Amino acid sequence: MNQQVPTQQPRRALRLPQVLDRTGKSRAAVYRDIAAGKFPAPFKIGERASAWSEADIEQWLANRMAGVSK
Repeated sequence: MNQQVPTQQPRRALRLPQVLDRTGKSRAAVYRDIAAGKFPAPFKIGERASAWSEADIEQWLANRMAGVSK
């Protein structure tokens, strides 16, 4: 019997420079939009370090390209 195991992409964490590069936003615009609830919030990966879920950023970009504002 041949069972197919679904392959999942590993979850990746993006740091701020990667988020800025992918979105084209400025640092100030990212944090302003987070405060307004219009951009995914980061999560802590260390005492003084934060990151964003790559999947959240990709979904945000897909929504923007589809004309969804949030």
